[in-house]
Amino acid sequence: MKVFAEPGKQVDEPARAVIGTAIEVHRHLGPGFLEGIYEEALVVELAAAGIPVERQKEISVIYRGRPIGKHRLDLLVDGALIAELKTVEALADIHKAQVISYLKTTRLQLGRLINFNVPVLKNGIQRVVCSDPPAVPVPDFPR
Repeated sequence: MKVFAEPGKQVDEPARAVIGTAIEVHRHLGPGFLEGIYEEALVVELAAAGIPVERQKEISVIYRGRPIGKHRLDLLVDGALIAELKTVEALADIHKAQVISYLKTTRLQLGRLINFNVPVLKNGIQRVVCSDPPAVPVPDFPR
């Protein structure tokens, strides 16, 4: 049986910051806006809290050692946590799979999947862990 390690303490602060700021944003805006509105509001809140954040961080997708395309992360928080934002009726397995693929590509361990289209935000937040990211480096994502 494979034992998965929990993400390290270096992602604890960004993870808490994302949850706290997402709750603050949802408290002010509520559900009903497009994803980009929540993304911009989270960037404002994280910056105000002194947490480094990159919006729409472009990453390469590598297949058999070759770059085959690019993708953009909604938010990369403190270089250690991916925040993927949604405004959907309900989160689906494919949304979690998307975050896992981003974690594998970046070799990060922890992501937050946040659906702002809910009455109570805590019901729209999922923790996504990739405890066994591949060791292959991504050219434009130093680790």
